[in-house]
Amino acid sequence: MSLRQRLALLAGRLQDPQKVARFQRLCGVEAPPSRSAAAAADPREDEKAEAPLSGDSRCRERQPGARAAPQPPGGDCNPCPAKPGGGGAPNGVRNGLATELGPASPRRAGALRRNSLTGEEGELAHVSNWPLYYLFCFGTELGNELFYILFFPFWIWNLDALVGRRLVVIWVLVMYLGQCTKDIIRWPRPASPPVVKLEVFYNSEYSMPSTHAMSGTAIPISMVLLTYGRWQYPLIYGLILIPCWSSLVCLSRIYMGMHSILDIVAGFLYTILILTIFYPWVDQIDNFNQTHKYAPLIIIGLHLALGIFSFTLDTWSTSRGDTAEILGSGAGIACGSHVAYYMGLKLDPSLDMLPLVRPPITVTLFGKAMLRILIGMVFVLIVRDIMKRITIPLACKIFSIPCDDVRRARQHMEVELPYRYLTYGMVGFSITFLVPYLFFFIGFS
Repeated sequence: MSLRQRLALLAGRLQDPQKVARFQRLCGVEAPPSRSAAAAADPREDEKAEAPLSGDSRCRERQPGARAAPQPPGGDCNPCPAKPGGGGAPNGVRNGLATELGPASPRRAGALRRNSLTGEEGELAHVSNWPLYYLFCFGTELGNELFYILFFPFWIWNLDALVGRRLVVIWVLVMYLGQCTKDIIRWPRPASPPVVKLEVFYNSEYSMPSTHAMSGTAIPISMVLLTYGRWQYPLIYGLILIPCWSSLVCLSRIYMGMHSILDIVAGFLYTILILTIFYPWVDQIDNFNQTHKYAPLIIIGLHLALGIFSFTLDTWSTSRGDTAEILGSGAGIACGSHVAYYMGLKLDPSLDMLPLVRPPITVTLFGKAMLRILIGMVFVLIVRDIMKRITIPLACKIFSIPCDDVRRARQHMEVELPYRYLTYGMVGFSITFLVPYLFFFIGFS
């Protein structure tokens, strides 16, 4: 057997959904008896669920007893078929079936969030190990919007603005490449059954590679690379942080039933490759964003071009909105840092203060940090809400799309793209300029 055949065989084994289901059972997650009994009565159910959709097949066959998720306008079929001649599953479809289980018992857990594109709700499952359940819920949140919108501002407002900005540069690059690669490879999520889908928020996106695994690898590694030597701390702390953070995020995606082992391994290795190639350029990118005269025009134009390119890779799904959100946030943070620099708003520690020493944690220091986060996040959320109220109706009016149902309106690319890009562009601009200027104005910088 040649090396290529061995690697293909290994990849097939690592992609096996049965391994994901086995890991879930090991961690105390099991499908309810009703679904297990149905699968045992008809073994072909697993085969039907695992068969990927391709070509003109736009609807997954509904199984007896399955609960239909609300569909976007246009009928029962998914409006996002696969590319002609392409492999993998159509984007924007349910990569798993939610079974009607009746009322939930106290020992069952449901999906964390419904799918924002299809309205799909995940399965109820028997969970016997609740500490692991909450640990992996925390791990999966380390790759979601709530974490990002708290983590990056905390660095910029309270710790080290330079490190925060450069973390954002790396995060945007890694996430963009990950999302584009998903739409090129177009592999479906692990089949359910046998996998239990505890989360379906990203279920309409493709699976390979895991962008959670990519961000969960890129952020801790970059954080150590950017801070070691700039801050005084033992290197062993960073060497402990990296595997703990990365493994928690990666394992949480298998636990939630959202990724195969192969997706996780590929995401981890892909991130190492990206960091190896692009990390040496991060300093130059950040300096360019701050100091070049025409940086804002180049930043906005480049991010828009990257977004337009990514939208040609596949049909519309939640991943398109996520890509626009990532690019908009990155552009806004970069433009905000440029304006802050030219306005003379000093956010970075002076060079004569390096290496930085962690100050003693006192009640006063902790209180100021929390107050900055509170004031800043209130401001950011107000900006986001205002932009949402402006961009969605305006886009609907420009493109003649009914906006009575906001969720349905956002299923149109013409609405979701400007909403995500403009809204999160302003959020990023607020994080690096408007909020720091507010702190300076009220004497709280």
